Amino acid sequence: MIEEPLTGGNVSAGVVRVGDTVRRPAGPWTPAVQALLGHLADVGFRGAPRPYGLDERGRQVLEYLPGTVAWPDHFDALEDSAALAAVGRLIREYHDAVAGFRPPADARWQALWPPHGDEIIAHHDLAPWNLVLGDRPAFIDWDGAGPGSRLWDLAYAAHGFVPLAPRTGADGAAARLRTLADGYRLAEADRYELAELLAVPARAMYELLARGADSGEQPWARLWSEGHGTVWHDDAEFIEQRRDRWRTALLA
Repeated sequence: MIEEPLTGGNVSAGVVRVGDTVRRPAGPWTPAVQALLGHLADVGFRGAPRPYGLDERGRQVLEYLPGTVAWPDHFDALEDSAALAAVGRLIREYHDAVAGFRPPADARWQALWPPHGDEIIAHHDLAPWNLVLGDRPAFIDWDGAGPGSRLWDLAYAAHGFVPLAPRTGADGAAARLRTLADGYRLAEADRYELAELLAVPARAMYELLARGADSGEQPWARLWSEGHGTVWHDDAEFIEQRRDRWRTALLA
């Protein structure tokens, strides 16, 4: 069978398309991720690829999802408020679908930073670079899934989808943050906590890249050398300095 390399992501080495499937290198966390994706398929959540086990080379086999990845070339499709609200609904659907998942007793997860609780198995990278746009919008790259919380997942998603970054501007970011939270149907009490949590994922990503630069661990060291650390640091500063602005937007 013809193998077509799939590129464009920050961590895509060895990821290929074979017919209607995607093959990617497996890790110690793969059995737990496969169980998670199997549960999501069983309960009818369509925003994730179906898992098909391992191939003869020990690679993880997943359903290929046709469409285009939102970042970087198709982010304009998410600039409309209705599209952003739809992202919020998709995240809420995932969190509701995963609430009943019970991981295998021997589950191992790829923990890139200390978990924010264990309320759910969070995706931990809900971002435009992992959203496939098409007839069936879906999130990909589930290798970082693991114990976490709904609000941490939503805070991370807000950074990428709003985006919470200097280039957006505080007023525009505040309005889009409200749209995302409304699409998610976030309860009022949770909006207070989300406002306090928004900068935490961006700071965690910056620290991950910094550790990778010190240790030489890939792909983090490469991403640091390409300037990603500076971007995440500046975004975290932008978010932290405007906590009151986010709280007002979420609760107005």
